[in-house]
Amino acid sequence: MATGILVFVLLLFFMLLNVPIAVAIGAGTLLSLAMTTGTSPAIIAQRMYAAVDSFPLMAIPFFIVAGNFMERGGISRQLVDLAELFVGRLAGGLGQIAVVTSAFFAAISGSGPATTAAIGSIMIPAMERNNYDRAFATALEAIAGALGPLIPPSILFVTYGVATGISISDLFLAGVVPGILTALSLMVAVYVISKKRGYVGTETQVTGTVLWQRTLKASWALFLPVLILGGIYGGIFTPTEAAVVSAGYGLLVGMFVYKELKLRDLPGILVKSAITSAMVMYVIATASALSWVLSNAEIPSNLARFVVERNFNVNVLFILLNALLLFTGCFIELNATIVILAPLLMPIFTHLGVDPVHLGAVMVTNLCLGLVTPPFGVNLYVACGIAKMKIEEVTRWLIPLLGAALVPLLLVTYIPQLSLFLVRLAGR
Repeated sequence: MATGILVFVLLLFFMLLNVPIAVAIGAGTLLSLAMTTGTSPAIIAQRMYAAVDSFPLMAIPFFIVAGNFMERGGISRQLVDLAELFVGRLAGGLGQIAVVTSAFFAAISGSGPATTAAIGSIMIPAMERNNYDRAFATALEAIAGALGPLIPPSILFVTYGVATGISISDLFLAGVVPGILTALSLMVAVYVISKKRGYVGTETQVTGTVLWQRTLKASWALFLPVLILGGIYGGIFTPTEAAVVSAGYGLLVGMFVYKELKLRDLPGILVKSAITSAMVMYVIATASALSWVLSNAEIPSNLARFVVERNFNVNVLFILLNALLLFTGCFIELNATIVILAPLLMPIFTHLGVDPVHLGAVMVTNLCLGLVTPPFGVNLYVACGIAKMKIEEVTRWLIPLLGAALVPLLLVTYIPQLSLFLVRLAGR
């Protein structure tokens, strides 16, 4: 127990010094182990290597590069044009388009920052040109981009599956309904805000010819989720192989169909993807080492025993879980949070009868909000960079939008069937 307490004290200390989170976790783990047990540092290196020596984790870099190919390849523009026909005439039409297009793009990228960058670079300037409050447009695109890691394929679900041993295919299915509910909740919020502020819909006339033309242009983008998820659940390929297919598909469509992705763009995209992947994998490696230290200190079993002996109500535990995740999501990288907390929490909740797939859906739905919460919300920085705004200028609009996103989180938390429905339907 002393090791567990010390590691969290050291982690907090390094974070207060503004040390990068992966380094903070690694240094805290190494020092706490050396100070309390005298174990060789080589053990930590071995645990870090073992953590990333995983075939399922190979999906992460491929989903990242796929998102970057699609961001640059013109796919987002085709999705925006198609979404305009379906929701553009609603109040706050451009805001509705931003949400729906982000949901579409999420289904082909799996990344929050990639979704925010791809759709935000189009929609934030468009909303500003149509007299939308620039801060509102920025906040909306930041939180709509959080659909990226929620709607499958999802990098966070891959991380949770690897950390807990749960089927990644089942987790992908569990993310569909929470993702749709979150998108619908944001659309309702946009509608209410737009009615109050006079943001009207677009004037695009929907005709059969226009609908056919735009659907045809967007069909290459729309087919990708069918290819990826159909391939996984049809037994054609694994989630990792699906990530490779996604990257190859994004490259070919961007270069030879939409022709916006040029050969000269590839080195920059690959370097950017490699840097992002390295950061994510380093975080997972150090967080896995920390999780191993906590497990050796018997913290998971002690926590489970503590909860069982005091007969905690599972609904109360879910409230505490959501509060904990909302807090940690503000400060700690999301993959690290999952790798550290999922092995700690799963024994407790499964003992109380909670399906681990449902627990994963709750954790990922919650942690996606961490992408937009200050001070370290990545999506927030991406959106503010596009709009050339300061975070404090955008924060006031985050409050009502985050409030809207909390509604589906509570529904997913307390109605397990919402996340498990498709899993059960698939006979898993």
